[in-house]
Amino acid sequence: MSDGEILPDFLACRPEGGYYCRYGDFFIDPKLPVQTALVSHAHGDHATPGHGQIYATAATVAFMAHRFKRQHANTFRTISFDKPFWVGGVEVTFLPAGHILGSAQILMVYRGVRYLYTGDYKMQDDSTCEALQAVEADVLVTESTFANPEVRHPDPVQQIQQLNATSHNILLGTYALGKAQRLTWLINRYCPQKEVLLHHNILPLHRIYEQHGIPDLHYLPYDRKAMKAPNKDKIYMVPPMTFNSYYRATNVLRVFASGWQRLHRQNDMELYISDHVDWSEILQFVDKVKPREIWTVHGDGRHLKAHYQGRIDVRNLHEERIAQS
Repeated sequence: MSDGEILPDFLACRPEGGYYCRYGDFFIDPKLPVQTALVSHAHGDHATPGHGQIYATAATVAFMAHRFKRQHANTFRTISFDKPFWVGGVEVTFLPAGHILGSAQILMVYRGVRYLYTGDYKMQDDSTCEALQAVEADVLVTESTFANPEVRHPDPVQQIQQLNATSHNILLGTYALGKAQRLTWLINRYCPQKEVLLHHNILPLHRIYEQHGIPDLHYLPYDRKAMKAPNKDKIYMVPPMTFNSYYRATNVLRVFASGWQRLHRQNDMELYISDHVDWSEILQFVDKVKPREIWTVHGDGRHLKAHYQGRIDVRNLHEERIAQS
């Protein structure tokens, strides 16, 4: 790492959303159209259309091209992991984040100082995406979605095996990209008697996963007659809006897979499976990165600030933007 000066304005929140680097004149995960966007992954709160140039991994480009039909193909710049490239005066490298297929951390080097933006990331094993890669950096810009000492994510294998306790058909609510594919793999492996049926909005995302080297997913398109047949052990996987619209569904158990406790209320079973780091995993990652400063985004960083008081300076970039506005 470098002993060079950390620039406090290297990344800043802007009205366009996301985080602006004026030293390279680019945005990371902007919400509104900008000229140059670096996109960490293809979830809707990070990937949006309308940009002049989009730098992203191959899988992220594929997901964005599927969802944003009007985004011209020539605006995408497909970037491989671990291959440095330059944007303005900043050297950038995409590193696996372990969140979903194609998700990237963004390592930025300027005047010898290393700034690592994690995007969303996780440490748990997941055979449907690239494993999280840790590198040392002077500044760790970390998501803090579950940065609370009270949060500890349970073992996903133990969670998915709960589905074996019933032969009833299950209506399983899940995020269509990333979580649905991970759940399919877990169900295939640990609940082999269960048959996975996919909502039509999830189906093409599974196929993109297969096109990018994740072949061991076994599923079928949703079939109304199959769900009503006398034989059981079927799991109908649906996105959140569909799950919420089926609140009166009969003859099925309602389950929603999430790390958020509030999303399990009034369901028939709790399935705590998260694609984010919990408190202990953030601390483990900090130990690996060895930053001089921590900047938090996408959550509440006050617990990290208290934990590292007197050892590592912790800033919350989002709160700073609110204070300045």
